[in-house]
Amino acid sequence: MIEKAQSLGKLISIHTIAPAFLQRAVIIAVLSFAFFLAMLAVFSIRQNFIYFFLSTAFLIVYLFTMFGWLMMRKNILKIYENGITYRKFTARFSEIESVESNNKKGKINCEIKTAKGESVTLTDSIYEVGKAVKLIEAKLKVKS
Repeated sequence: MIEKAQSLGKLISIHTIAPAFLQRAVIIAVLSFAFFLAMLAVFSIRQNFIYFFLSTAFLIVYLFTMFGWLMMRKNILKIYENGITYRKFTARFSEIESVESNNKKGKINCEIKTAKGESVTLTDSIYEVGKAVKLIEAKLKVKS
C-alpha cells in the first residue's frame, strides 16, 4: 500500500478528523473520567456497591471513547497529484469510475467507486470534506 501511495505523485492535500468530532470525544472522555473518579470516591466513603458499578460503567465509557478516538485518528484522507488514499483504500484518478456526493441538512456524504468495484464513503468526520470532494472532482475532470 505504501508503494502504491508513493507512486501517486506529490501530496497535495491532507484531511484529518474534523475538530467538532474531536471536541465531542474530548468532552465525553473528560466527563466520563470525572464521573468515574467521583463515583469511586463515593464508593470509598459509603461502601455501597452501586457506586462501584457506576464507576465501572463510567470507566468503560471512557475506554470506549478513547479507543474510538484512536481509531478515528487513523482516518486520514490524502489527495495526491494522481490519486487518493483513505484508510486502506488507494486509487488513482484514472481508476475512479464515479463520485456521488449529496448534501442533506448540511451533512456531506460522498461515495467514490472504482472500476474494480471498490468503494469508499467520505463523511463529515473528515475536516473540510466538501473542499476535498471538489478537489477530487476537479482532478477527475482534468484527467478525462
